[in-house]
Amino acid sequence: MATPALLIALSLPPSLLTSPTISIVLPVSIGSIIGYIVASTCSVKRTYAILRQPPGRPPAWVFAPVWTMLYGAMGYASYRVSMFSDVPSALSGLYTLQLGLNFAWMPLFYGAKCNVAAMVDIVSLTGCVGVLTKWYADVDGVAGCLMVPYLVWLGFAGYLTAGVGVLNGWDIRGAIERGKNERSKGERGEGKGRGKGKKA
Repeated sequence: MATPALLIALSLPPSLLTSPTISIVLPVSIGSIIGYIVASTCSVKRTYAILRQPPGRPPAWVFAPVWTMLYGAMGYASYRVSMFSDVPSALSGLYTLQLGLNFAWMPLFYGAKCNVAAMVDIVSLTGCVGVLTKWYADVDGVAGCLMVPYLVWLGFAGYLTAGVGVLNGWDIRGAIERGKNERSKGERGEGKGRGKGKKA
């Protein structure tokens, strides 16, 4: 864990955390923008469909609304804590750190296609959020409660990340290429079958 001085240095400015509107809109907006950019440039839906997934994986459409709610909740929690503690502080610094780790996961997994780095990122993120949830609860019970769904979802996301890693040999690029080749062979096979049917 980073030292208090380092965390304070990492903190977002007070103007972004002491306004209820900005504190909610900020993580929702940045998370949505990153998600849109990665999804539109890295074939996220196709990658999600090709990769072998562990049991219990949700459909792809679930992630956007869930993350929107979680970003809003964590943003409001940060605002509530700012009413009872100084900004910047170790609290606001740890909140900023976990935001950075959170925003890095999708580019690491779908952009760089590095499952190992994404796994390290989400484990670090979950640890930070676990500590942050405890710290928030010590300052304001409502803020602590608002962070609990986020922490639970991160545990589930960590399971999915690890499951994808194990089932795909921790090689997303290789798994995608294998999936494309298998799909191409299947399409060629179907084409030959249709051709034989026409001749018959």
